[in-house]
Amino acid sequence: MVATIEEDLQMDASAPESPRTARELFDALPPLPGFRAEVIEGKLIVSPMGSPEHAWMAVALHDTLRPLAHERGWRGAPGLLNVCIAGPRDSLVPDYTLTPPACPRWGEGELLSSGLIMVAEIVSPGSVRVDREDKPRLYAVGRVPVYLLVDPIGETPGVTVFSDIKDGAYQTTTRVAMGATITLPPPVDAKLDTSIFMA
Repeated sequence: MVATIEEDLQMDASAPESPRTARELFDALPPLPGFRAEVIEGKLIVSPMGSPEHAWMAVALHDTLRPLAHERGWRGAPGLLNVCIAGPRDSLVPDYTLTPPACPRWGEGELLSSGLIMVAEIVSPGSVRVDREDKPRLYAVGRVPVYLLVDPIGETPGVTVFSDIKDGAYQTTTRVAMGATITLPPPVDAKLDTSIFMA
């Protein structure tokens, strides 16, 4: 049986369109167990999950902030949530996310960055530039009030807090050596003993 031109056109119209952007490809991805998929400044980046030490630091932060989150009715999650950056629609997977109970979402699977309380990233050898340079810019554009950067592999291991957003950029940066206490500014408004990252 020979298909007509009209039937060919109908078949073409019903075929799914190929993704044209990194964001469209990200939205079409199936779950990728053991991998982290992020859209960063128009690029789809798929990378393996971090080392056990990386995971343990994220869990240590989660465990430390759990009483504060419980007291204030917030929710915390180590490395499990996708965050859509309000504006450019980049999608990031922070190593730790602190949210209000009714955090707004982008679709079903992503939290909207402008509704978050705090995110944290733990620098690993494969994420140095992204965590230190790209993510502070993206989280500020996305209006995340507090960005905590844990850097155990820097020349001097340390912890940095970015806060006070103005004109799409963090205005205040506070850094301490790993092991010192650092202040997490409002809306978190708490002290953090960074020796938890040295265990």
